[in-house]
Amino acid sequence: MSTSNGNRPFKSHPSRVRPAPGAAGGSAGTRASRVTRTVRAGLGSDSPHRSVMPPIHLSSNYYFDAPGVQHGPYDYTRTANPTRDLVAGALAGLEGGCGASVTSSGMSAIAVVTRLLSAGDLLMAPRDCYGGSHRLFSAEAARGSYDVRFFDPWARGALELAGALRPRMIWLETPSNPLLRITDIAAWARLARDIGAICVADNTFLSPVNQRPLDLGADLVVHSTTKFLNGHSDVVGGAVIAADEGLLEEVAWWTNAMGVSGAPFDAYLTLRGLRTLHARSRVHEENALRVVGVLAGSDAVARVNHPSLPEHPGHEIAGRQQTGWGSLISFELRGGRAAVDAFVDGIRHFALAESLGGVESLVSHPWTMTHASIDEPARVAAGIGEGLLRLSVGIEAAEDLEADLRRALERAARVRQAAGRETVAARGVA
Repeated sequence: MSTSNGNRPFKSHPSRVRPAPGAAGGSAGTRASRVTRTVRAGLGSDSPHRSVMPPIHLSSNYYFDAPGVQHGPYDYTRTANPTRDLVAGALAGLEGGCGASVTSSGMSAIAVVTRLLSAGDLLMAPRDCYGGSHRLFSAEAARGSYDVRFFDPWARGALELAGALRPRMIWLETPSNPLLRITDIAAWARLARDIGAICVADNTFLSPVNQRPLDLGADLVVHSTTKFLNGHSDVVGGAVIAADEGLLEEVAWWTNAMGVSGAPFDAYLTLRGLRTLHARSRVHEENALRVVGVLAGSDAVARVNHPSLPEHPGHEIAGRQQTGWGSLISFELRGGRAAVDAFVDGIRHFALAESLGGVESLVSHPWTMTHASIDEPARVAAGIGEGLLRLSVGIEAAEDLEADLRRALERAARVRQAAGRETVAARGVA
């Protein structure tokens, strides 16, 4: 799908427009699975020394054979780099895209995609999207880069609304951050095709192990590679994977022009993380399902948000478009902020920190952390309250996580009970 920005001169590199070199594994009948191709991405590509693992190419520049004559496909690392291209190829293979552009952060990946919009174009984005996305969309709209309309893509009548507004870009985030709402990607991709819009899916919360939006008709997939793809909380990065080479060329052009290409060392660490993505994802989800059971059985919890639960509004759609339930969970504590403070006080195996998808378990408070940049009325309208907590369940021993949560929930329950007694006592005095 072409955009309104027109053609720009950009030196294409083969690994930008196809999956990782050597990943095909033979003819269509003998082609290796996505798991095997990811684990083996780049293996044996070091011709001079025959190392098993590919080296890190840290050089910022490359020799020319003569003025204006490149020796090979690389001239300057902002534009193209062998290590970064290995990651791009592996991600394209995982998501089923024609290629990928690897960026310096998840936010720079989002910013690059929105460069496909022009003044007067409408971007429709979820009301409860990630706080950084909401902040960027709002700020760019305020300066006239494009128009934005926040809405509820999972709600009744949302498709008809978008059909009437005819946006240039439809932004999907499913499961959403932090309420784990589920959006029907295939339905929105069909609408996007019908009205000539670009359908973008942020797949950070699940990764291509559990969901592949391009297979469902999306045009672009965005990732914060900081999260599950790297998986070790030691890299900040992003990526855009495209279904169409025309869109890929434009995204790559903007990535280079804006100077937001990912660093080679970060690419090396991300590729290292990708090799264990499938194995990590299994343990993440096994632990998450046990955590959901603890939360669902606690009187201290008013509501648990996880698509594995039959009562979750998006359970059926998630079961259809996902190949796993994911390991992100959010829940509302009874007792509000006081209960939240008691819950996180002394918790041992869940670090109070932002981000997600690492091997370590995390707990965050969206109201004061990940979504604090959104003004209070918008947070309330999105359904984000002070009693909401989000868990990123890691790969620690499940019994340790369960015991830690039970202790935290008991602390939260005691605070709520104490507040209730104080209220009763105050009424008695009155």
